[in-house]
Amino acid sequence: MDDYTVKSVDKAFALLEVVSEYPNGVSITELANHVGMYKSTVHRLLTTMMRHRAIEQDSETGRYKLGYGVLDLGMRLLSSIDLRAEALPYLKELSAQVNEVVHLAFLDQGEVVYIEKVESAQTIRMHSRVGTRVPVHATGLGKAILALLPRPEQVRIIERYGLPRLTEHTVTERESFLRSLETTRETGFAFDFEEHELGVCCVAAPIRDSAGRVVAACSVSGPSIRLDQRRLHNLVQPVKETAAAISARLGYSLVPGRL
Repeated sequence: MDDYTVKSVDKAFALLEVVSEYPNGVSITELANHVGMYKSTVHRLLTTMMRHRAIEQDSETGRYKLGYGVLDLGMRLLSSIDLRAEALPYLKELSAQVNEVVHLAFLDQGEVVYIEKVESAQTIRMHSRVGTRVPVHATGLGKAILALLPRPEQVRIIERYGLPRLTEHTVTERESFLRSLETTRETGFAFDFEEHELGVCCVAAPIRDSAGRVVAACSVSGPSIRLDQRRLHNLVQPVKETAAAISARLGYSLVPGRL
């Protein structure tokens, strides 16, 4: 494989890696020392990358930084990511781990839309299918997504679509529902205790994109005879870990102070 590599490209990427570690810029001498190249070689490579906006040079200090061309390429990659395809391996892994049905869904027009489903080996199956639309307020998936939206957006959705009672367990009182969203935002997960359909429970967690925006949620669902409160609480961690892994795959990075 080494016979097919281009050494100048290798060197250029080595320089990019070093430059990326210096947000305030790095001198050509420091770069040459880091990568073990002659300064003349480093200068030629930097000049070429500047032409493609991958590198910038500060006009006052002469130091080199990453250019917006790198950001442009990154954004093109992120915009081309297929959420469903990127999430599927993680959903399959979660389903195999817990042996229950796993869903992936997003919010559309005040409803949750299933865009992926991974079946379990259990004999009692869920009747949901990809493309199904369900009310946002009565599902773990919907609440997990809704909880990360700004309060005005939450209120707008509630006012437009209401909180209709679907089962005896559905939360229909506005203030109680909003308080439950605050709890979900703090804990990072949401339950559905037979709120949408009698005999069905689930636990869900939100998925974010590279900008930190909530774009979807994943869940583990099953019949209440299997998913009692104790089992659901035991499923919280694997569901949150799966949501975090998918979010990371989409480019989200959790930093201190960022919810």
